[in-house]
Amino acid sequence: MYISGFGNECASEDPRCPGSLPKGQNNPQVCPYNLYAEQLSGSAFTCPRSTNKRSWLYRILPSVSHKPFESIDQGHMVHNWDEVGPDPNQLRWKPFEIPKASQKKVDFVSGLHTLCGAGDIKSNNGLAVHIFLCNSSMENRCFYNSDGDFLIVPQKGRLLIYTEFGKMLLQPNEICVIQRGMRFSVDVFEETRGYVLEVYGAHFELPDLGPIGANGLANPRDFLIPVAWYEDRQVPGGYTVINKFQGKLFASKQDVSPFNVVAWHGNYTPYKYNLENFMVINAVAFDHADPSIFTVLTAKSLRPGVAIADFVIFPPRWGVADKTFRPPYYHRNCMSEFMGLIKGHYEAKQGGFLPGGGSLHSAMTPHGPDADCFEKASQASLQPERVADGTMAFMFESSLSLAVTKWGLKTCNCLDENYYKCWEPLRSHFTPNSRSPTEPK
Repeated sequence: MYISGFGNECASEDPRCPGSLPKGQNNPQVCPYNLYAEQLSGSAFTCPRSTNKRSWLYRILPSVSHKPFESIDQGHMVHNWDEVGPDPNQLRWKPFEIPKASQKKVDFVSGLHTLCGAGDIKSNNGLAVHIFLCNSSMENRCFYNSDGDFLIVPQKGRLLIYTEFGKMLLQPNEICVIQRGMRFSVDVFEETRGYVLEVYGAHFELPDLGPIGANGLANPRDFLIPVAWYEDRQVPGGYTVINKFQGKLFASKQDVSPFNVVAWHGNYTPYKYNLENFMVINAVAFDHADPSIFTVLTAKSLRPGVAIADFVIFPPRWGVADKTFRPPYYHRNCMSEFMGLIKGHYEAKQGGFLPGGGSLHSAMTPHGPDADCFEKASQASLQPERVADGTMAFMFESSLSLAVTKWGLKTCNCLDENYYKCWEPLRSHFTPNSRSPTEPK
């Protein structure tokens, strides 16, 4: 079950303990059911009300009840953006390979692989793009991130996510955001793959709509927040809490499950969203609206109109623009564009860009439709048509110049060395003696 609404002040209590939320105050001398009160702050105390994020949790034991943290193996999670030299080329990855459960059990945290990123964790400014490749559930293990927010995009397989606020079931074509500091654990049901956008120093919010008006794009009521659920469970041998702090992983042990929150209230919560609910706005006369019109969530920088990261989708829609080259235009961008594909075929590249893979077009690196797409679209009859049915591509777009990790360039063995060849067949159609273009047949 879920509560509806983006960024709302919500309250929830597990029905097994009615009245577990204190009445009229946050921190009574003795809480109902003899629970502990704990505040989780996602912003500075003195932030304006419009950006102030916090929740109060009423739990069986406070989260401070754990043994000291100790450093653990990083796996493939990194934050060193100088591992390898910069590469300005167009980059494309074939579907990232999921390890076989019969060979080695890998859960969500141990299956995180950093692909690219930029910025500085300690100054709370930047981002990282991770790929998760896992085949087993997190058993008596949870994770929380002291560095930033996780936007999780599953591509293959469902995720059952336990959080301190309740449970969320996440399927491909849905996303969720686990905000900074929130403990969670992930169960999987098969070999599972997906993408993570991690943002430091900012929270995701809905983009401003401007002249669009009050409604459109991702509507606030379609975001879902879990309801309170707790387990009062002792863990013989200890429950492992994994923390990502200043880019490093640490682990501590405690005797009980961390999902012991009986009730909570506030506006700092995890949430999920179904991409099918996105209300698409598009050009209906001629030319293109810029892809920013497909923004679901944004993490703003301090510069007005410039994002640390935008989460953008390319959903099924109608294409009706007249006298227009309808696929995405050729482009050089001051922003960095990482693209992934959840299902189907991306309209600008029918082959090579596959579900579970990705591409990166760095700042000012040219990109656009492949030769086959250009030839077909230039001659197409411009009738109203459905675009991207059965498909969902997305983009993590950033004002930062993203550096690719050693795993991304070498170790993963998924980099498509022949990507550049999709543009090689492009040929000149220049007619210096005739201004009139050739009319499509």
